[in-house]
Amino acid sequence: MPRPLEGVRILAIEQFGAGPFGSLHLADLGAEVIKIEDPKTGGDVSRTVPPYVVDGDSLYFESFNRNKKSIALDLAVPAGRAVFSDLVVGADAIYSNLRGDVPAALGLRYADVAHLNPAIVCCSLSGFGMSGPRMREPGYDYIVQGMAGWMDVTGEPDGPPTKSGLSLVDFSTGYVAALALTSGLLAARRDGVGMDCDVSLFDTAISMLSYLGVWHLNEGYQPQRISRSAHPSLVPFGTFEAADGWLVIACPKDKFWHRLAGALGRPDLAADDRFRTFADRHRNANELSTIIDSILRTRQRADWLTLLRDAGVPVGEVNSVEQALADPQTVARGMIVETEHPTFGTMSTIASPVRVGSTPPDVRRAPFLGEHTEALLTELLNYDRNRIDEAARGGAFGAVSTA
Repeated sequence: MPRPLEGVRILAIEQFGAGPFGSLHLADLGAEVIKIEDPKTGGDVSRTVPPYVVDGDSLYFESFNRNKKSIALDLAVPAGRAVFSDLVVGADAIYSNLRGDVPAALGLRYADVAHLNPAIVCCSLSGFGMSGPRMREPGYDYIVQGMAGWMDVTGEPDGPPTKSGLSLVDFSTGYVAALALTSGLLAARRDGVGMDCDVSLFDTAISMLSYLGVWHLNEGYQPQRISRSAHPSLVPFGTFEAADGWLVIACPKDKFWHRLAGALGRPDLAADDRFRTFADRHRNANELSTIIDSILRTRQRADWLTLLRDAGVPVGEVNSVEQALADPQTVARGMIVETEHPTFGTMSTIASPVRVGSTPPDVRRAPFLGEHTEALLTELLNYDRNRIDEAARGGAFGAVSTA
């Protein structure tokens, strides 16, 4: 069976994390993602991100660029732009993650290319979008986590503002861009007319304030950091310490609270007036947490995991990254995939969680810079040798040798 996005061709002008993360999932779903990399700069800058870098490739780059193709193309010279225009004619989408004003400067908007391909979808992922007072500012995950209020609500109450341990703004925006692009493709195939998709890290981060933002907008709620990553309204719901490690216990429904009380050997707590309802438990959260802590510290984490799971209480261990990747659920779900690499050998990467249909993706390593240039020019664009040489002399594929 063909993959869901087979037959979709995407020209990707992308670098670092957010953009490549989004197109990675499109590639895994079968789209032909062609990375257009600037030969003047050595291509996607993430090829050189340490600590694991060998011969113009890195494990960072491999993390985001599986199943893609690469063409070395200089869009700043007329010869390179001409090749790009030929690629646009046969493409379904242009996907970029550049500063918000750069798509206009490089001619990557729908208005710039519609004469070549009226049905093309042009998706821009940027720090702050293609409009607004910050459109010309570079935006990065860490900066946006601060600006969007995330760091103000993360960490211990008496500690400094804290970012997430992962680049969640980058990754979330990559998903948003993939959703925007596929939505645009559906509309273009229905109507025969393409469009722009304007996605930004900042918009995504603001949208993910979700109920905290709605509470503030409507009731003036001022979010505060809560000790031990506890939920702002549901109790108990947070991290708790057993004798030898940490657990996350969640009671988002009264039935889970009753089950937890029974599993802890204290069914009386569920009937206690201090803890009977959500509101009661929220009001007396510190007192309840102290009681639960004192009980949990009497036994090993593995014991509590068995007891609570058997009782039907939502619970999980706080794992290291090593433990998470070795978890039986990770293995059973096929979340680790292997590819062969000339330098790194047999290399493991993280599978896409986007599962559509039953056909697993073919997994290929990330491309070397310009690895598919010749094949794309001859097989896709039907260039002959004279046409390729002419483009090369114009600097389309990098600096022209004077030797």
